[in-house]
Amino acid sequence: MIEVFIQHIRNKSLLDPDKKYLLACSGGLDSVCLGELLFISKIPFEVAHVNFGLREKESDGDENFVKSLSETWNSFFHVHRANTLKLAEEHHISTQMAAREIRYEWFEEVRKAHNLSGIILAHHEDDQLETIFLNLTRGTGIEGLYGMADRRGHLIRPLLPFSRKQILEFATENKLVWREDSSNKKTDYKRNKLRIEALPVLYDSSPEARVNLLSSFERLKDTGKAFSGLFSIWKNQHIKDSDGLQTLDFRSFIHMEGATSLLYFWLRSYGFNSNQAMDIYQACLIGNSGKVFETTGHLLNIDRDQLVLAPKTSIFDPIEISENDLGFITPEGTYEILKLDGPTELDKNSQNAMLDLEQLTFPLKIRNWEEGDRIIPLGMKNSKKISDFLIDLKVPLVKKQGIKVLESGDKIAWILGYRIADWAKQTAATRKTFYLKKR
Repeated sequence: MIEVFIQHIRNKSLLDPDKKYLLACSGGLDSVCLGELLFISKIPFEVAHVNFGLREKESDGDENFVKSLSETWNSFFHVHRANTLKLAEEHHISTQMAAREIRYEWFEEVRKAHNLSGIILAHHEDDQLETIFLNLTRGTGIEGLYGMADRRGHLIRPLLPFSRKQILEFATENKLVWREDSSNKKTDYKRNKLRIEALPVLYDSSPEARVNLLSSFERLKDTGKAFSGLFSIWKNQHIKDSDGLQTLDFRSFIHMEGATSLLYFWLRSYGFNSNQAMDIYQACLIGNSGKVFETTGHLLNIDRDQLVLAPKTSIFDPIEISENDLGFITPEGTYEILKLDGPTELDKNSQNAMLDLEQLTFPLKIRNWEEGDRIIPLGMKNSKKISDFLIDLKVPLVKKQGIKVLESGDKIAWILGYRIADWAKQTAATRKTFYLKKR
């Protein structure tokens, strides 16, 4: 096994004899064998052990055992004693999750503090299969089939090509001693239940079952990566990003095979799940315009023949503006206020507003628009509901949530970014122009 191990770390450029690493060692079979392989291969390493304090004397025995091993390997020994149960209770997570957070966070702290080149973990082929099946039971989709990588960031797993059987044979041949963790025999943990009860039955279903599973997962992993690359091309071609909104035309996906997967891969980073992606696709098929889907931070609106994605707006407290103010700030941007003599050259940018100062009643107020608000749009004589005005402009529902108005007395003088009121416009008789300009 040692020759195959050395060839593997060379071929994958996983470990460099001229650098020093941190070996995560529990004292169990896998990490003890890995430490021995590293020692024989002359890969410099220090040893890190976490005493989780979950098995009292047994945990202390593990710590002392690993410390002794470190001396055998001529490696510096790092130990961290953690109150795992307390962390799990404080963060309302399982003991296993708390232990995982503790060890990975501490390993990284040690790596940085001692300028080590990576953290070496003893995960092997059986762990890989268990991880993949666990991911499948959690509904993680095709990316759950990727399993663990040989190297991801500073985490290095040089034993992934080796089975637990091969590791045990190596340990036996080299008369290695290791510690048995009694908790590994408990089937109330999902991973243990898979390893002890479920997977052996699957492997026994045929002599080739294990090899075929590994081969199938590898091909599916490659298929997933191909899809990911093609998705990126599709996304760049069809999803438009403008003014804080993302839009996707129905024609870009509605008749495509795998359309739900395309939607999911687009929307998942905004908190949408695969079930929502399916519901969105079905709503598009029946043309359910106006329907809104949401997550904690985003809204997705079916707007006629397109999807529109936007972040949710934060709560906006109204802003009062006095006649002498020099500017104000909204979530959409910063505005400066200028007072110009007489009518001046018109600024046609809808982001800005030029108003007749003498027509305004101070203090002015910037607030979110509300149902029932009305405005006399520039160029019109009669008032119109702002809701109808926005419909006429085909403003997406998800964008309407953040639209603000400038209120003067009991009248709307400006829909920010869209239209000023006709009564507030500057005219030939204007003596002072109140100019609100977005920076």
